[in-house]
Amino acid sequence: MSILERFELTGHVAVVTGAGRGIGAATAVALAEAGADVVIASRTESQLKEVAARVEAAGRRALVVPADLSDTEATAGLAGAAYEEFGRLDIVVNNVGGTIPNTFLDTDEAYLEEAFHFNVTTAHALTRAAVPYLVKSPDGQQSVVSISSMMGRTAGRGYLAYGTAKAALAHWTRLAATDLAPRIRVNGVFVGSVRTSALEFVAGDDTMRGEIESKTPLGRIGEAEDIAAAVVYLTSRAGQFVTGKLLEVDGGTEAPTLDLKLPDVDS
Repeated sequence: MSILERFELTGHVAVVTGAGRGIGAATAVALAEAGADVVIASRTESQLKEVAARVEAAGRRALVVPADLSDTEATAGLAGAAYEEFGRLDIVVNNVGGTIPNTFLDTDEAYLEEAFHFNVTTAHALTRAAVPYLVKSPDGQQSVVSISSMMGRTAGRGYLAYGTAKAALAHWTRLAATDLAPRIRVNGVFVGSVRTSALEFVAGDDTMRGEIESKTPLGRIGEAEDIAAAVVYLTSRAGQFVTGKLLEVDGGTEAPTLDLKLPDVDS
């Protein structure tokens, strides 16, 4: 098998959450280009249909599932939907998540719990539901990848809920990998500043964009395809000796790239 053949996913089936745009959409298309059929889910059906068209243009099939992915029952149901539609399930990409930055005093208990639910509980619900299908995969390349954030390994003002949830997702990845080895590999990606809807407000602001670029050793904002490429590696035979790890796809950053300029707590 050539090195390029190790990246092929021909005949595999993947579920990608939060696949209507950004990293999720790029990942769904990348998996399709590598040969996988995909189940794509997010809240907005029109966005999913656009992604499905790109998947089909790559010669693969897409199952569109509009859903509120904060509903763990709906999220868990994606595993069965994949098996029913395609007869197998090989890959799960836990991409849905995110939390708006907030001050410490405005981060109440409900806000923190909501962040944990949306970023961690949803990933656990889908993966747990997927395991009985993943272990049936005929070629032994079952894989789960969760999208974390560099804020899960660094500190920055305003990111308490988001960073805590993403750190929890990262350690969930390590623990799940131990529980599910050797049948299922579980890995993740620590994502840096990437050009997605979450950074739309930066696109038209030269000052903020310049700040992010100057604080990133590689001197640019990441593209969703940078993350998608990492997912293809982790889910393919190219990454078959990797589990319980998180790739840092962040342009070399070791600290937040954008100062939210939140004030000190009043004395």
